[in-house]
Amino acid sequence: MEIRTFQESDRSAVVTLWRRCELVRPQNDPDSDIDLKMSFQPELFLVGVDEGSVIGTVMGGYEGHRGWINYLAVDPDRQSVGLGATLMEYAEAKLRELGCVKINLQVRSSNEKVLGFYRAIGYLEDDVISMGKRLS
Repeated sequence: MEIRTFQESDRSAVVTLWRRCELVRPQNDPDSDIDLKMSFQPELFLVGVDEGSVIGTVMGGYEGHRGWINYLAVDPDRQSVGLGATLMEYAEAKLRELGCVKINLQVRSSNEKVLGFYRAIGYLEDDVISMGKRLS
């Protein structure tokens, strides 16, 4: 798998992958999320490509205090062979280069498979309550 930054020509394949991985929710328009990311730190929007096909994504962000990971996705037919871990290692390295010392991410509490994945690559549960407020 080659990891590179997102290109506009990847958009359709990325949205399709996110839908296949059940990352898209009614309140999240994937095209709007891509547009927003491309306006801020687009170099942290990464895709994994194999033989010309997008098979993975990870979207990182850093605001000077903490890093964040969003939209980690691996083609469901290619999961459990280390591609997700490879994408995360790459994103972590990019964030580390920016001075990031801690990464946060959010996982739905019911998603045991994904929680197990993150635990396996060294992520721990913080004793916090995640809060949010939609501004749009």
